[in-house]
Amino acid sequence: MIVTLKLDPGSTLSESELVSRLKIGRTPVREALHRLAREGLVLILPRKGILVTEINPAKQLLALEVRRELERLMSRTAAIRATDPERKQFRRIAKAMKQASSKSDDLKFMRYDGELNQLVASASHNEYAARAMQALQGLSRRFWYVHYKSAADLPLCARLHGDLAMQIAEGSAASAAEASDRLLDYVEDFTKLTLTAPRI
Repeated sequence: MIVTLKLDPGSTLSESELVSRLKIGRTPVREALHRLAREGLVLILPRKGILVTEINPAKQLLALEVRRELERLMSRTAAIRATDPERKQFRRIAKAMKQASSKSDDLKFMRYDGELNQLVASASHNEYAARAMQALQGLSRRFWYVHYKSAADLPLCARLHGDLAMQIAEGSAASAAEASDRLLDYVEDFTKLTLTAPRI
């Protein structure tokens, strides 16, 4: 709801509103809110409610500094540690990214992007890096969701994701790290471009 902007940045709500809206108990809602607070997507204001944080390009650039290092590490280790079935999945995602790009299918691209992120995390076989990366994914996906229509080059972005997937599948740690850097160069340029692009 927060990543897909069903709850607007800057909006406030209460825990009981979420319980009612989601039709689940207080405990899972409270646990989810604490996780979202750790990820920087909400602020919990005692006796006032929950504030959905604003989207801030400057903070996004700071998060990308950390994400770049984590992505490079995880891509490198995934290239070394991935199992044969995981390598097969990387190849499937690379092909799917190419198809989504050729059809300008942004929803499929986002689905495959999420799959790729999860696969890199599991194939790196490093739970600590995966946990640290998970804390950044929500912020990054929400930022992308807000700005991709006005600032993204979807074919280039899909190609860079597909290249990363193929380099990991091929098992070259150095090539996977380079592909990760190229992808993060694009993401950083995209983030900077949002400072001047009109919001659609």
